[in-house]
Amino acid sequence: MYVPAHFAADDATVKELLARHGAADLITLTEDGMLATMLPFVYEPSVGDHGALYGHVARNNEQWRKPALGESLAIVRGPDAYISPSWYASKAEHGRVVPTWNYVTAHVYGQLVVHDDPTWVEGVVRRLTIKHEAAKGEPIWSVDDAPRQYIEGQLRAIVGLELLITRVEAKAKLSQNRPPADVEGVIAGLSARGDRRSAAAVGRACKPVT
Repeated sequence: MYVPAHFAADDATVKELLARHGAADLITLTEDGMLATMLPFVYEPSVGDHGALYGHVARNNEQWRKPALGESLAIVRGPDAYISPSWYASKAEHGRVVPTWNYVTAHVYGQLVVHDDPTWVEGVVRRLTIKHEAAKGEPIWSVDDAPRQYIEGQLRAIVGLELLITRVEAKAKLSQNRPPADVEGVIAGLSARGDRRSAAAVGRACKPVT
């Protein structure tokens, strides 16, 4: 990943992104070429030197059956947004401005481990459910709300995946290269558009160091 120094994400930003993200693109290189699946992961920082991502795929998905050649890659995305040059104070000053795209992303590399074990997979399903149900403010649905026989059948239809993280390349391109007045314009423009998540990310990234 191309990461200019002023857009490099610090460790805190990376950890927050991995802990809070929804789904990611899992990409593996196999003897039959590259395979990719979008799927939810849960981050477990205590595993190995760099943590791990836990997820699952459908049993009928061929990706888990085909051994990965070398590292696998999970592309994790945070907030992203189109940035209009009309938001910049610089536009009125000299007009030398162009559109861009703000985003936060991490390329998470690791060794992919398959877990064809219903007990292991159920643990991941429960963690994913708790994580995303809690995002609603309070848990609304639990695995235990469904009949046990039904859950066991569903678990047999999926396979667990563990990405043991070996390295992370992360980028937070959030207008850090713009002057303060332009940053204020970006935050105001994003907020007016209703994209509070992107606006907050810009505010955190461009907050003056005191």
